[in-house]
Amino acid sequence: MRGRADLASARRVVVKVGSSSLTSAAGGLDEDRLGALVTALQAVRGRGGQVVLVSSGAIAAGLAPLGLVRRPRDLATQQAAASVGQGLLVAAYARALAPVGAAVGQVLLTADDVVRRGHYRNAQRTLERLLHLQVLPVVNENDTVATDEIRFGDNDRLAALVAHLVRADALVLLSDVDALHDGPPSRPGSRRVPLVASPADLAAVEVGGAGAAGVGTGGMATKLDAAALATSSGIPALLTSAALAAAGLAGQDVGTWFAATGRRRPTRLLWLAHAARTRGTLVLDDGAVRAVRERGASLLPAGVRATTGGFAAGDPVDLVDGTGHVLARGLVGFDAEEVPAMLGRSTAELARSLGPGHDRVLVHRDDLVLVPR
Repeated sequence: MRGRADLASARRVVVKVGSSSLTSAAGGLDEDRLGALVTALQAVRGRGGQVVLVSSGAIAAGLAPLGLVRRPRDLATQQAAASVGQGLLVAAYARALAPVGAAVGQVLLTADDVVRRGHYRNAQRTLERLLHLQVLPVVNENDTVATDEIRFGDNDRLAALVAHLVRADALVLLSDVDALHDGPPSRPGSRRVPLVASPADLAAVEVGGAGAAGVGTGGMATKLDAAALATSSGIPALLTSAALAAAGLAGQDVGTWFAATGRRRPTRLLWLAHAARTRGTLVLDDGAVRAVRERGASLLPAGVRATTGGFAAGDPVDLVDGTGHVLARGLVGFDAEEVPAMLGRSTAELARSLGPGHDRVLVHRDDLVLVPR
């Protein structure tokens, strides 16, 4: 995709909308706003394009039924609000699409679903099948079960990862502001930034936090992070307001266009590089550092000097050198309590002393990503 005008003919687009764009000042879902968004999405679908919608709003939708006036701070109450609100949110989308005979499919994800190989392949298959059946997938973080340790943290980042998961042509981030500006949009003289061709274009931009409504978790910073995550791996992004969604999806000159700057790579490696909360560390000797950094090799038990943390097999861990500098992240192949007996020993020796199954690498090169220095 060469530029924003190509959005008008994009084959597949991931659209993310925030809570503040779907709720009214009095609280609860604003079905007029939601209906306008669905109309914009249906225009894409009507011309033969495919849309995956990443929608916040479950917690916000659950506030009023629970008698809450603001987003709760504690995780348990957030999960309760999400449990009540998620059904209301999906039902609202279903009502909005009913006049055109389109179906809505709910897809709830946790971080594990894009990190663990079996999980993300299942998520990928489900989304592909829904799109093939001309269903509108409505994706959200599974707030009812996600813990602090396995949360995406915000749906902007989730949307960028979903864009990779479904091999989208573009990511569209909808907010309550019309574009990225070089300063606070309310400040006189603040100007729209129409194009970000490289990270250098953001050097003079002042970035604010979450909105004043108190129903979302994101802000401009999280949207810039999501745009960077997408563009650094080959997917361009558009940032604009929900009110301008139809114009943006039609390729008009609205919002801020973030040009793709890198090549695509596996989604779970993107998660490891940009968003994973690691569960422990593996301290490498000098030989293992060179093997991982310079040769792209798998990490063998013989090259590990020590470990920390309570990780389980399949968890993300930091790979650090002798000074504690993080050089890579990867998915470890063994539980933390199994690893100490393996340190410094060859795979052949481990197979003889510990039995079959212990002659594997600690972190396979396909499950490892280097961290920039």
